[in-house]
Amino acid sequence: MSSPSKRREMDLMKLMMSDYKVEMINDGMQEFYVHFHGPNDSPYHGGVWRIRVELPDAYPYKSPSIGFINKIYHPNVDEMSGSVCLDVINQTWSPMFDLVNVFELKNTARKYAKAEDMEDAPEESSSDEELSEAESNSSDEAMAGPVDP
Repeated sequence: MSSPSKRREMDLMKLMMSDYKVEMINDGMQEFYVHFHGPNDSPYHGGVWRIRVELPDAYPYKSPSIGFINKIYHPNVDEMSGSVCLDVINQTWSPMFDLVNVFELKNTARKYAKAEDMEDAPEESSSDEELSEAESNSSDEAMAGPVDP
């Protein structure tokens, strides 16, 4: 068995042993469905989505193809085709990622991007656009020189 085949098998087994339901298509290990539950405390809570995953021959060196079978409205999902449009899956895919990571990305957003977490987040330092009136006026005079009477 070649290295990509071993990796494909290992990643698929890891996904099957996780909390996700995996349904094989045909007898191969290259196409399957994953049942994904909507995260708690989100508009998707209570929903179950069926996601088709197709692993290319060059997996893990080439990213998997992932798409929602049933409709979902989300900014990272093409409304017509159901294809997932995330950089990590398409442009920045790395063999360091595995199939479980792909499904946990949505959970990471749910875990760390909640409104109550924003209240505890440290303030960003001010930008150039947020200069005080005094700083703004003094820097304008220094650049333009004195005003003629």
